[in-house]
Amino acid sequence: MATPGATLPRAADGRREIPHTVSPGLWTLAWRRLRADRVGMVSLAIVAAFLAMMILSATGLIAKDWAREVGVNYAPPSFLGADVEAGAPAAPGAPGAPEAAPPASDHQSSIVDPLADVIAELKGAKPAAPAGPAAPAAPAEGRSVDPLADVMADIRASKGAAAPAPAETRSATLPFGGDKWGRDVIAKTIKGSETSIFVGIMSAIVATALGTLFGAIAGYYGRWVDDAFNWFYSVFNSIPYLLLILAVAAVLQQKGVVTIILILGLTGWTGVFRLIRAEYLKHKAREYVQAADAIGASNARRMFVHIFPNVSHVVLVQLSILAVGFIKAEVILSFLGFGVPVDVVSWGSMLNEAQNELILGKWWQLVAATVAMATLVTAFSLFTDALRDALDPKLKGLKGH
Repeated sequence: MATPGATLPRAADGRREIPHTVSPGLWTLAWRRLRADRVGMVSLAIVAAFLAMMILSATGLIAKDWAREVGVNYAPPSFLGADVEAGAPAAPGAPGAPEAAPPASDHQSSIVDPLADVIAELKGAKPAAPAGPAAPAAPAEGRSVDPLADVMADIRASKGAAAPAPAETRSATLPFGGDKWGRDVIAKTIKGSETSIFVGIMSAIVATALGTLFGAIAGYYGRWVDDAFNWFYSVFNSIPYLLLILAVAAVLQQKGVVTIILILGLTGWTGVFRLIRAEYLKHKAREYVQAADAIGASNARRMFVHIFPNVSHVVLVQLSILAVGFIKAEVILSFLGFGVPVDVVSWGSMLNEAQNELILGKWWQLVAATVAMATLVTAFSLFTDALRDALDPKLKGLKGH
């Protein structure tokens, strides 16, 4: 029978060595639990794909020409075919063709239009009267006349400017449809994700930073400092959230991405404050904080070097929760007209445009923005749930063990 410790390696002096094992930390265990959650990993992959799309759009690698009018107005998706209304007018007598105008009566024929000859001349229906030795040729039948064409041509020639390029041929259909200006809906949706996701993440960072700072100060110092921050929190929490957002938006007035970030960040810190304050109240009386006090650590060091790493998982979860909420809040603000300006596209502004298009039966822009937002919000929410379970320090080991 083998003696105990016979398989242990021997040191140089003949003594047997006991191998040292390092206990995995909080983040290592959290990553293991997260990898074991299939729904969480799929959600993480979808969120990462949207973040990559946002970065590529911001750098101009994709959706660079989203504002280019590549299709006709309200170009339908390719799988629906070309819109009949966008085609050429039907011939007289064909189904759907406009009826011929009735013959004019004797009374109507007696009415004199003083501009009839001028309009007929401009439309090319009547040749222009010769005005000199070199009268201009009459325009072709059915073509409009630009009275300033010769003047603009002389100006461009004097300045050495090139002649304008011919009008680009627009497609009757687009893969997933076009908006009222003929812009591709898919490229517009990708560009809109840049604004919506950026606003959601940056607003969540601002709100989380304010809530963490206020909660740390209130929970650590307590007494009258805690009372002052609790009064401030109660004032913000007593006002309905959407009404508070609209009130701040009405005060700031100026539209823009930075304005939306400030609106959402300055009004969304209350939930983070409540949780972080409770964590600091619990941790400030523990032994490791008292030991830091005994060795002369300052209050700021005890707050942010000793206590904060032990509550960082709460901060991270709240950051992801707020990001989801602020993406939806940006869509609501832009839909109501308090969001991004008219020259910036976002999912909210797309939905604002789509409400008028839906009356005309043009549904593809509404579907594109809704599907993109619903996919990201659902994946972000599922990832937040998985992250909360993975960072819970009460869970030991992998799920199911």
